[in-house]
Amino acid sequence: MLSWLGWCEEYGYDGPAVPAWAKRLAVPDSETPARSKMAVDRLIARREVHLREKTLWRTLYETAACAEEMLGVNIEDLDLAARRCPVKAKGARSKARRRGQAREDFVLETVYWDAGTARLLPRLLRGRTRGPVFVTHRRPGPGKVVSPRDVCPDTGLARLSYGQARALLDEHTAVRGPGTGWDLHEYRHSALTHLGEQGASLLMLMAKSRHKKPGNVRRYFKPSPEAISELTSLLAPGDARR
Repeated sequence: MLSWLGWCEEYGYDGPAVPAWAKRLAVPDSETPARSKMAVDRLIARREVHLREKTLWRTLYETAACAEEMLGVNIEDLDLAARRCPVKAKGARSKARRRGQAREDFVLETVYWDAGTARLLPRLLRGRTRGPVFVTHRRPGPGKVVSPRDVCPDTGLARLSYGQARALLDEHTAVRGPGTGWDLHEYRHSALTHLGEQGASLLMLMAKSRHKKPGNVRRYFKPSPEAISELTSLLAPGDARR
């Protein structure tokens, strides 16, 4: 509501007045499950999983980025040496721009990865220097209109879509039939939950997740039973901890 009222004010529209007694509703707890780090590592290590999926899943976990953001990255955006790249943030507002300016004026935010992704990316790219990082195994069908940015200029392969990536993850994780497997968002949720369990501060977690409101980050400070058990061990008598 507040964001909509702010939009009305910014663009000169008269929005309704909000009663003084109105209160902001509490942010609901997320129902997205947090997978254990061991489960994430084991899934990515499975031999039957294709290199493309291994790289995507590891990247989503290490960057804690949204799937749409990473699927939209092109090779020329990558800074492999610094292990980072800019992404168009999900829900990002565009900067003030004049008519006719390029779409690239949209707000960009930086995400960071670590050793796991750094080992997989060069193997996935195999010398490619342009085009989408994550591509399908087929060229676009005849008559299908695809933006030049969404096609590899060297191979002609199209960008991997969110729906395709989601189906591939479900294929490898579903145990009770199609549609019952993991969701792509679980990598982001799991990564942030694990960082919260490891003692990351609220400010650092906001920087990693790129959330703008503390209330949206507090959900990740929900330690697992294992973390609570380890914390409880600090209360044991001194000789019992040795």
